[in-house]
Amino acid sequence: MKSILSAPFAFSAYQLEDYISEIESGIAINKEEIKAIKENPEAPNFNNTIAALDRSGQHLAKFSSAFFNLNASNTNEKWQEAAQQIAPKLSNFSNDIILDQELFERIQSVYNTEALAGEAQMLLEKTFKKFTNNGALLRDDQKEELRKVDEKLSMLSVKFGSNVLADSNAYELHIQEEAKLEGLPQSAIDAAKLTAEQREKEGFVFTLDYPSYLPFMRFCKDRNLRKELYMAFGQKGFQQNEYNNEKTVKEIVKLRAKRAKILGFETYADFILDERMANTPKTVFDFIDELYKKALPAAERELKELKEFAAAREGIEDLKKWDVAYFSEQLKAEKFDIDREKLRVYFSLDRVLDGVFDICNRLFELEFTPLTDVEVYHPEVRIFEVADKKGEPLAYLYTDFHPRASKRNGAWMTSYRSQFMNEGQNHRPHVSIVCNFSKATETQPALLQFEEVLTLFHEFGHALHGILANTKYSSLSGTSVSWDFVELPSQLFENWCYQEEALNLFAKHFETDEVIPIEDIRKLKQAANFQEGMATLRQLSFASLDMAWHTTSIDSVTSVKAFETAKMQAFELLEATEETCMSTAFSHIFQGGYAAGYYSYKWAEVLDADAFEYFEEKGIFDTQIAAKLKDFILSKGGTEDPMELYTKFRGRKPKVDALLKRAGLV
Repeated sequence: MKSILSAPFAFSAYQLEDYISEIESGIAINKEEIKAIKENPEAPNFNNTIAALDRSGQHLAKFSSAFFNLNASNTNEKWQEAAQQIAPKLSNFSNDIILDQELFERIQSVYNTEALAGEAQMLLEKTFKKFTNNGALLRDDQKEELRKVDEKLSMLSVKFGSNVLADSNAYELHIQEEAKLEGLPQSAIDAAKLTAEQREKEGFVFTLDYPSYLPFMRFCKDRNLRKELYMAFGQKGFQQNEYNNEKTVKEIVKLRAKRAKILGFETYADFILDERMANTPKTVFDFIDELYKKALPAAERELKELKEFAAAREGIEDLKKWDVAYFSEQLKAEKFDIDREKLRVYFSLDRVLDGVFDICNRLFELEFTPLTDVEVYHPEVRIFEVADKKGEPLAYLYTDFHPRASKRNGAWMTSYRSQFMNEGQNHRPHVSIVCNFSKATETQPALLQFEEVLTLFHEFGHALHGILANTKYSSLSGTSVSWDFVELPSQLFENWCYQEEALNLFAKHFETDEVIPIEDIRKLKQAANFQEGMATLRQLSFASLDMAWHTTSIDSVTSVKAFETAKMQAFELLEATEETCMSTAFSHIFQGGYAAGYYSYKWAEVLDADAFEYFEEKGIFDTQIAAKLKDFILSKGGTEDPMELYTKFRGRKPKVDALLKRAGLV
């Protein structure tokens, strides 16, 4: 089958109004495609109904993907306003398809009459379930009610994200006296000075972007300044201004619960988990509880140690949340003799990226070629052509690594075009990874914190899921898998960051080319479990809050903050801060796709720990295991049950023991 890698997206050819026009054209084209399926005089069968539906909507997908990707990575007020208009249109059109009775009758006919196998059977089952789980069997009045709910939800999700971004961009910590920056590494001071210059201000400016925020919280000796920045970070969407998200959170939760009820589910979590590996809220709550019991004793010991350290080091007897990162950094440095700044000099961004490419070549025989004559959407963006060992094109990869006012916080992988097969051609994907890493300064290239190295590997794991996709149908391709399975490739790939054999490939001093010393690698591995109990409780608190929002009647919630405090209390070892709120900036669940799914990070950790143990048994560059990973997981997308795919790869089901052992919780 011939591989086809279509031309990269022509960003300069389209202005904002063009995207709006093309999306509207895409809706019109897709309507005609759906009409053709419904009016086909032949009896419904898999090819003329299910496969035809999967093939439809390519024009719409192309431009809607580009529009929303740009709205996340290179936006402005006009784009955000347009998103508020486009989101409900797309939601309505999606419902037009899902709630189309004639179309569903054809799908139901195929479902009831055809016995297929493999990928075709999975597509048939998922298509039927997608329609039934989203209202195809509802009465007309219920369908109309569902439309209204979905239209409102699409607008509220965009509004939530815009508010968080606006609050983030509106804040800055402007410091004019360098003496107040005691403790901060020179790289953080240089970056803050550069930000101030760009904003035409004297002194130093710190922002809520992670590369600015995290070093400040970890190193700044001034406790009052740490508190100020911590409060600002925790008040996103929680201030008494036009960007307050409290009402938005309650509206989203209420509408999601209403949607679930219309569809016959007890809660929104029941609806979501019906198509996840976990399957039921009880399974998730039991999973959280099991890990909580393992992590709590360790977390309590770790916090006691941290409090004693803070008291001895600086006389702090009332440890607060804005103290944790600062004293944890010092304690970690003392216990493991780790100097973050010393480590950063071995992790220049370009070298780390080359290392990722090298590791992918050793595992999967992939080649990454930078393209310089292809346009991108921002000068900081790069594009690579990915090919296999025979030179066959596999994908385009976009990389966008640094924070800016037009980009939302965090890191994510997305795609501009999915992989699929049709008429003897294998159409290859266009994949993108977007991050917010430390920038270069006047004296140094972009040097990454070790956590940023982990993030790059994490997002690249997702990218591999897209790049190596090799399925027939686009709706089963790449990362189109159960949400609690999608984090396996990303979290698995992080493991190579701790391995000497891998680090020797790229962890080299940016000036001398000296390879990171073996003692530093040992320290990294030893420190990997530092405060793992506290870290686990933190992740579980987020997962628990997410599940609480999506299993509780919103009518009983009068205050977002009070609800959050009550639900996270068991996981909080320090006093909650009244002035901050997690929920109002919890973009994963109120803007992204992790609603009733945040637990999947820990769920996937069980899988990734178990999977990497397999590599450790044979060798971290063992090509036979890598081939199994590619053949049974990375290339398969959602074509088979995820547990079956994992079992084919590993030879058995995963064991939680590997995670507990790696985390030092047993």
